[in-house]
Amino acid sequence: MFISRRRFLASAAAVGTAAASVGISAPAIAQNKPLRIGILAPRSGIAAAPGLNGIRAVQWATERYNAHGGIGGRKVELVIEDESSPKDTIERFSKLVQQDKVDCVQGIISTGVGLALGPVVEEARALTIYWDGTTQDGVNETIPNPRYLFRSTDNECEAVMSSLLAIKYWKGKFVTVAGINPDYSYGRNNMAAFIAILKRFNIEHKVVTEQWPKVGTMDLTSHVAALKAAKPDLIFSSLLFADLPIFMKQAHAAGLTEGVKLVFPAAGWQHTLMKKEFTPEGMLFGHNTLYFANPNNSAMTREFVDWYAKTYNDYPEWEADRAYFALASYKAAVEKAMKAKGGSWPSQDDIIDAMVGLSVDSLGGKGGWRKDHIADQTFVQGFTTHKNAYDFVTLGTFESRYSTELQKPPGANFWEWIKTAQFNV
Repeated sequence: MFISRRRFLASAAAVGTAAASVGISAPAIAQNKPLRIGILAPRSGIAAAPGLNGIRAVQWATERYNAHGGIGGRKVELVIEDESSPKDTIERFSKLVQQDKVDCVQGIISTGVGLALGPVVEEARALTIYWDGTTQDGVNETIPNPRYLFRSTDNECEAVMSSLLAIKYWKGKFVTVAGINPDYSYGRNNMAAFIAILKRFNIEHKVVTEQWPKVGTMDLTSHVAALKAAKPDLIFSSLLFADLPIFMKQAHAAGLTEGVKLVFPAAGWQHTLMKKEFTPEGMLFGHNTLYFANPNNSAMTREFVDWYAKTYNDYPEWEADRAYFALASYKAAVEKAMKAKGGSWPSQDDIIDAMVGLSVDSLGGKGGWRKDHIADQTFVQGFTTHKNAYDFVTLGTFESRYSTELQKPPGANFWEWIKTAQFNV
């Protein structure tokens, strides 16, 4: 069970006192012990697929690191717990920190869980790196200057990029717009961002219908019928769970995907399930921060994709990159801080300070950490093609953009930033 900050700090002080009493410093003890990384990720439910992608990526990275001495000379051990409801995930976080004594906690995909866990992380004073989680309430940041928590890029990055690409390639080719988005903050904010950017660039448009299915709804026929009746030129959708391929099947069966422009910024979470038989060519399709078939991928990424395909008979999506990025960032920060300390094991504060401003090569490309502990990463989106060796769509033409162009600066209001940002269209 979760215990108070006071009891947590008292326990930590006791450990330090015990070490001093036998003449051994805490850093010296740490340097001889395995490095324990706690992982919080979903392994069941609607987010199980991305959760497993992330877990597999950190397992792969851990094996590679340990084959070359681990992190800072310490072999890495993973302690994996489930991410589920906010309440249960907070209890598992407390177990990782207080009972399992992990050196760092990583993981978290859900917006709701990330928001609830953020204050607990700060209270526990435990270095934590989110994979895909934020501490946004809607688009507003609730912890503007955390000390111990590092968070994902803003939820709206992929919507901003797809909006810019839709304008760049389809300006003047659509007027009527419809939306089908999950009925929670992510879906509503992304649809609102798309419309706000259309307005920013004075794009003539008329919203003819907005559909808001509950997350996990698998019978979407009524929503498909409403979209078809509205006869839109363009459909924007940030569906991203198992409901996405179901929607595509039902939309294809109803003839909805014929002659309409489709903007799906988060479709890459289900990319191998987006089969050619019901997913058309030419839809604007987002792979977020990892496109497995990107010809510009590094040798490391190609090695990972090959390993993933051989091991799981599947191809990784962006959660693998987010998980790898968290672990690679921690490794780089530890080694940077160790170098500054002449090779001795750094304190948690040393590692945190080393994280800020750090840049690493992740599976999806360049990534780094801002001063407000929010990540910057490389995003990939483009247009689907059937011209490949798979039974699912890949990208024909595509673009990569760094998130400095796609997310608000530290402390900015998202909606005000959209009005003045220097976008590339």
